[in-house]
Amino acid sequence: MDFEEFEVDIERAIEDSGPSKSCTVTEALKWIDSTWYAPASRNARWMDLVGDYAGAEPFVIDGHSLLQVVLDDRLLALAKDDDPSFQIIHAIYSLECILKNFQNRSANFDIVFFDVNRHLVLRAGESEFTVASRALARRLLYKHLQSLDSVNTLTFASLFDKNWVDYRFRVKPMFVMVNDGGTLKEGVGGQFAAHQILVERLFIFDLLASGLAMAPLQGADFKDTKILSFVFESKLRLNRQGHLPNAVLSAGVAAMDILASHEQGPFDQVRSCVLREASASPSSFDLHATLKDVGFSYLLAFKTDTQPSLLAVFIIHVLLLKSISVQDRARRLAPMKPDLFTSLIKSFLPRILRATEAVLVANDASIDIDIRVFLCVLRYLSEHPAQSLMEILGPTVAKDAEDIFSELKLPHLNFSCLSASFLPDEPYEMPIPLKLLPFSNPVFDEELSVVHVATEGVTRPNPIEPVTSSGEESDDWDDSSSSDESADVLPSTRSSQNKISRKDALFSDTQHWHNHRTAILPKHLGGDDTAPMTEWQRNRKLRSDQRFMKILHDQASTLTGASGAVLEQMKILTAASLANQRNVKPKVVHARSSNKSTGKLSKADAIREQNIAKKESKQTSESAAWIASRIQEMESLDDTGLEKCLHVLARNPRTREASVGAELRVYRMHRLLREWIYSANPGSSASRDKYSLLIMRLVKEVWEIGFSTKEMANAITGVLITLGFSDYIDCLVISGSADDRALSFRFIKLVKSKSKTTVYDFMRVQEHPIVWQLRLFGEFMDRSMDSQADARVTFKPDAWQREVLDAIDQNMSLLVVAPTSAGKTFISYYAMEKILRGSDDGILVYIAPTKALVAQVAAEIYARFSKDLNGRSCWAIHSRDFRVHDPQNCQILVTVPEILAIMLLSPPLAKTWTPRLKYVILDEIHTIGQQEGGAVWEQILLLSPCPVIGLSATVGAPERFNEWLESVQKAGGFQHKFVHYPHRYSHLRKFYYNIHEEPRDAFEGLSTYKSTERMRFLHPLSILSSSTRSLPSDLALEAVDALNLYRALRACTALQPSILVALDPVVFFSSAKLLQQKDVIQYEEALKQHLAPLLSSFDSQDSETPLSRVITQLQDDVLSRVPDRVLNSQPDRVVSGRNLIHLVADLHAQGNLPGIFFSFDRTDCEKMAQILNNVLETQEDKWRNNSPEWKRKMAQYDAYLQGAKERERKAARASKHKGDEEDKRTDTSEWQTSFRPDDPLPDFSFAGQSTSYTASELDDDIAYLARRKDSLLGWPAKCLRRGIAVHHSGMNRGYLSLIESLFRRGFVRVIFATGTLALGINAPTKTSIFCGDSPFLTALMYRQCAGRAGRRGYDTLGRVVFYALPMNKVQRLVLSKLPSLSASFPVTSTLVVRLFNLLEGSNYSTIAVAAVQRLFRLPQVSFGSEEGRHQLLHHLRFSIDYLRRARLLDEQGKPLNLFGIAAYLYYTEPSNLALVALLRSGVVHKICAQPSLRLAKRDFILLMANLFGRRYLPSACLKEEYITEVIKKSPSMVVLPPLSKAASDVLIEQEREILQIFTGYALTYATQHQKDLGPDHILPLSKRNISGTAEDEPSLIRDHLHRTAIRVVARSLFVANSGHDDHFNSVHDLTQTARRGLSLNEHTIPSFKGITGRTNQEGRKYALNAYLLDFYTHGQVAALAAANGVRRGDVWFLLQDFDLTLMAVRGVLEQLLQTRSVGDKDATSENADLGEEVDSGFASLDPVQWEDEEEEASGKQEQGKWESTCDSQRPRGVSGADWRVFEVVNGALEEFHEKFKAMWA
Repeated sequence: MDFEEFEVDIERAIEDSGPSKSCTVTEALKWIDSTWYAPASRNARWMDLVGDYAGAEPFVIDGHSLLQVVLDDRLLALAKDDDPSFQIIHAIYSLECILKNFQNRSANFDIVFFDVNRHLVLRAGESEFTVASRALARRLLYKHLQSLDSVNTLTFASLFDKNWVDYRFRVKPMFVMVNDGGTLKEGVGGQFAAHQILVERLFIFDLLASGLAMAPLQGADFKDTKILSFVFESKLRLNRQGHLPNAVLSAGVAAMDILASHEQGPFDQVRSCVLREASASPSSFDLHATLKDVGFSYLLAFKTDTQPSLLAVFIIHVLLLKSISVQDRARRLAPMKPDLFTSLIKSFLPRILRATEAVLVANDASIDIDIRVFLCVLRYLSEHPAQSLMEILGPTVAKDAEDIFSELKLPHLNFSCLSASFLPDEPYEMPIPLKLLPFSNPVFDEELSVVHVATEGVTRPNPIEPVTSSGEESDDWDDSSSSDESADVLPSTRSSQNKISRKDALFSDTQHWHNHRTAILPKHLGGDDTAPMTEWQRNRKLRSDQRFMKILHDQASTLTGASGAVLEQMKILTAASLANQRNVKPKVVHARSSNKSTGKLSKADAIREQNIAKKESKQTSESAAWIASRIQEMESLDDTGLEKCLHVLARNPRTREASVGAELRVYRMHRLLREWIYSANPGSSASRDKYSLLIMRLVKEVWEIGFSTKEMANAITGVLITLGFSDYIDCLVISGSADDRALSFRFIKLVKSKSKTTVYDFMRVQEHPIVWQLRLFGEFMDRSMDSQADARVTFKPDAWQREVLDAIDQNMSLLVVAPTSAGKTFISYYAMEKILRGSDDGILVYIAPTKALVAQVAAEIYARFSKDLNGRSCWAIHSRDFRVHDPQNCQILVTVPEILAIMLLSPPLAKTWTPRLKYVILDEIHTIGQQEGGAVWEQILLLSPCPVIGLSATVGAPERFNEWLESVQKAGGFQHKFVHYPHRYSHLRKFYYNIHEEPRDAFEGLSTYKSTERMRFLHPLSILSSSTRSLPSDLALEAVDALNLYRALRACTALQPSILVALDPVVFFSSAKLLQQKDVIQYEEALKQHLAPLLSSFDSQDSETPLSRVITQLQDDVLSRVPDRVLNSQPDRVVSGRNLIHLVADLHAQGNLPGIFFSFDRTDCEKMAQILNNVLETQEDKWRNNSPEWKRKMAQYDAYLQGAKERERKAARASKHKGDEEDKRTDTSEWQTSFRPDDPLPDFSFAGQSTSYTASELDDDIAYLARRKDSLLGWPAKCLRRGIAVHHSGMNRGYLSLIESLFRRGFVRVIFATGTLALGINAPTKTSIFCGDSPFLTALMYRQCAGRAGRRGYDTLGRVVFYALPMNKVQRLVLSKLPSLSASFPVTSTLVVRLFNLLEGSNYSTIAVAAVQRLFRLPQVSFGSEEGRHQLLHHLRFSIDYLRRARLLDEQGKPLNLFGIAAYLYYTEPSNLALVALLRSGVVHKICAQPSLRLAKRDFILLMANLFGRRYLPSACLKEEYITEVIKKSPSMVVLPPLSKAASDVLIEQEREILQIFTGYALTYATQHQKDLGPDHILPLSKRNISGTAEDEPSLIRDHLHRTAIRVVARSLFVANSGHDDHFNSVHDLTQTARRGLSLNEHTIPSFKGITGRTNQEGRKYALNAYLLDFYTHGQVAALAAANGVRRGDVWFLLQDFDLTLMAVRGVLEQLLQTRSVGDKDATSENADLGEEVDSGFASLDPVQWEDEEEEASGKQEQGKWESTCDSQRPRGVSGADWRVFEVVNGALEEFHEKFKAMWA
């Protein structure tokens, strides 16, 4: 709902700063940008359009924007004023590549051309050649799009075109990808640039105002399997659809008119000639006739100013093209003199292209044109005048050409005069692939044996020129030394041993990533000695552990299992204990049935049997007496008292005994029947429904208990007869037990003894029992699916669950896809129990996607399992910012994916820890498809040395993902099983909150509140939209939904009579037993099967179609009366906030709390909680001020307080006179003793009133948290007292733990949450509420969040409420299909170096070698990639060469000293590698050598922000006027300054070398595998073959074209059509224009072009946000939100990432300097101040630790020796320049960290 007010209020902006009555186009553009577009851009979100946003939903690509992207390609030789070319085949190829990129990512799109957007392509106001070229290209590309079968292309006039409106209604596209026109720059874009941009801005405004979202097409990034762009969400408001000032609109109309006149004007002359000749044009396409028309149009339009010779060559070249292959069309521009160049550009080409475009439009035709071939033919003809046309062209082409020349009456053609206009061709050199540096490694040599590449000798490549640094030279990582020693870095291949120079020391990866003082391995696993803790440290750790365990225990005590019962801890014996028991005392265990086979009991067994029988008999007697006593007590209670009493009794263990439970339910039946008889209107349908449902539920419960007596059986039989369920007596009545006994009460008489007729006829249901069950009993039906008892678990597992158990018992890998509430939870804990029981060393790792889920799973493990491991912990937690227990010394590790990935690649752990892994569980495995972090999940799957268990509720098309996962697991030697179960245990009932209707009464308190009746039920099929052609597989119908659907089909006669008869429930179902859920599922499938034909022909605009009438029948009456325009509008924040209290109060009144209110903006969650709390506080204050009752109570309380002294005196006297009990009774009986006047009143609080949690306990918990975070004393504490909480990942961890516990305990009943509660958190809720729209509210997220409601063991039905959402978004969420999983695991350079580190550091352990081999031997390394194994290995070999040249690896694959920066910052590639280059080159030394430490730190942060804080600003935010205005009001600079020239030069040189290396890869692979790659003359999407038609006739010109064409190996022939050879300008150029079959992933090549390129220039659309540098400068979070456009909810995470990055850099530099200061050999053992903790990657950096703030401050004084030396003196052996770098890095980190900590402290 955007309570943060990021959205722009255009009405207010118009009032505040509307332009005058008239304005120029430029003024209008400036106003609309500064007032609306630039501020609106702040709200745009950078997202994966398919994976994280649209999924499988349709969207639109604006056709003209698409063509603009194609034609603006700088490599395309078309419409460039400095190049007389028109290479349309290259443009077609580029167009198909873009579309193929979309299709490869499963995008569902149409291409739509809006005529109003044509100016994006035509560029009116630029040169005639440019305009003519682009106009013709637009026509040809449009015709090509129309010819593509796989792409749907449509054309509309504008957004107001009726056909477009119909299309939108029918297809319901989710968003439109369109270009925004860019920004206005002086001298760029021609004289009408402002006109074009303004028209496009107005189009986007209308688009958003119409309710569609927008994503810029220009600047979209195709990364791996993702399409990344900014998303501008529509903010359509009812009656506020956005209107711009008339002056701006008038300027827009004027701009459009001017553009139209200049676009059409130059063509009018040609078009008139075409129209004059149109009668001669054939009706069907004929190339001969078309060329003749072109010639006539050209000659007639320009009359005397024509060039017949050039026209003739133009005609010849078109005739030739059909027989020329794309290979022979790969040509450079023919060198020519200025006179010919000018003639072509200024005269002939614009005119002939105009004429061609006019003819093609008139004839609706298309032809092929290639001006470079035209120029080649022209040159050949001019240079060979003696040869005839027939010799040159061949007989057929020559005859066709001469026929056309004759019809055009062209004069005698003389080409020889043009020969002098051409210049000699320039010489061309083929690129020579770079020879690779020598390399040999035993593991990689085996994998790379198929790669044959030349390597160079010992000669070292030219090093990068160092940047001269003032001060002392670096001795450790820079290249500034010119000594001989530094030059000898790459050893000779002849050397028997690997020489490492003093410069490039080997890197030892044994220390903590962010804190070098901490070792990865503890002493007992081969690490260094642990420094002893001081007494203060021991006490601090003890207090911290005690506090944490208390919190964990409290959290665990609130967790329940699937049955709803509190978890009971299971004590598991160690393997050693079990062995001792077996060896020491093999004792015979006597079982009751042990001697049954002999038929004779021993004396001891007989006595034992007698004792057991006596005990059971005694217990039965006692239970009978107890239940009789309770029933006697209940007889005197009224109905309300009875309900309370039964609720209390349900908690008594005796009620779980079969006899007691059965009799209690029969008594409840008896009382309900009596209540029914004496009710006000017992015969009404409402009473009959109410009581028959309650009674039949009890009958079913008694049957499920399985116990009965004769009297019970008679009573239930009478009930069934009375209700009309006589057919069900046999299946629901259990015959009495042998030791029958009477009921302890007299059951009401229902059947007459003599006549056997019913006493109360009004009780009989008035419909068939089958129909009654479908209508009322659906949520109480038996939901088991072939359930059977199984000794392995405590419940009866369904068939699919037993499959899972069997697979785990067989140590198989598993993928389990089942919806929420289906019963997946037990899988993880069964696997854990198996590991714990199996050994004392085996390890199971549980991966959770969020920290919140990590903490809760740990609490559940604590609640379930106990195992004494002699000081070791049974379990541990390790997340990115906190640890509990020892992660390497436990059996169950609960962590997040990043941590396990680090551990799997940790060399020390590969020897000791990784081999002990037995299972890895990946919960919510669908997260693998997310934009951020998905590759880490894939990495875990590929590197895990054990079976994995993947769990998810939301995987679209899981079979495809499972196929890949199975191949990975089989490669690891593990059998794999896929279990897919599609049915939820409890249904989800959906409601739409009608916010558009005003409530009748204001909220005055919960006790007087009456429901507004605005919660309207949505039948799943009532929201079918016109675009729906099939139902999603998970769209389930409740029993009553299925019944109502059948009734609607019957009422509308939508199906044939015979089908309707077969679908009649009475016919479809057997009436011999109660219906079960599986029966309803079969009925639902039958209904859907017959709906399919209706859906295929469904048109929602035709109200008379059968399905339209059915939908109308199913729709809610109230909602059907609300106009669609109103339903589909987005309520504004004021209306949404004002109605929030009614929404929550309605849920409370209907008994549908607790509820989770989902909003996907952290600030919105906080704002809504505060709004709700403020309303309650305001109304409570108002009631207290006006209530006489409250005033009387407060007067009594005040009097009580004033009598305190008198009571003290009485107490003193009472203590002297102990016999006087009167005073004591008086004191203890007064209500004032427990009265808390400041506590919220129940009438104004949503806190649970029946929970055992007390107000004083809440005080204690709040006080405890407040000691660690002062802000919790504010609004969070106030909200918490009223049962309201906020849950998102930016909140304090202790607070989140508390509210999760209180939610489970029933005290907190309203939680406003982001997606943190959607992923597996144990927070059972009755209702999931979606509050407002968000781009992050996708089909996937909707299903995750909705699934929280109706959890198994709690509710038989879940509820989903849509609040403040447009109805069309609701339709999209409910009806959309889940996107199929897509991910990519790129083999990046950083991963390669980490794999070498794993091998080397683990001493080539078996686990490490197997991981590498498995990775590179898979047929497909990723299920999102088609990259073959051979190509992958070639890429690997050249990546190794890059790493050698970057001096990160030596000749044998050993990591060198700056490896740590590359490895530890692996997730930032290529920025990590850029930092390595800058450190080596001396740039960082130069920055740090500045005299001013302040400037040095600031420049270092600027450098780091350019590398690691690359957050983009949309182009609209870069306008100088907007930036100036923002900076005036803020301390932020907003736009990040670029890298220094020195840094940029270093990276540019590195980029050149990287390009050379990977160009060599492409050339080498393409050359060696030319046969495998096949021909490169097929277009990627249409598969059209451009190899030219085979011609037997001799032709000199074809031979000449073949001889003179460019020969390319790696480059696409289609791109070579524009004159490009195998010399590439950039890595982007290489990857985007490589030939067919050569798969190059730009994101796996460490290109620095994105870092060095000037943003917002050279076609770049976005600049970098200076948020990191700004925060370092001013430390103000508010400024980051207001000026930098960073949402407050995102700030903490962005700053934390940068803080950790700085820590990693400091840690590596610290290690290098320490190593240097004491010598390589003894550094770690002598000087490292090792703590007791072990680690594998991340420090504890959460905003609030478990420790007190005071203790943290004291702890700083206790830190290791290294910091104390930092401020005092330089360590021995460290150069001054290196020490200065460390001082600057350390100082910048400390300064940034202090500001960061101040933000959350």
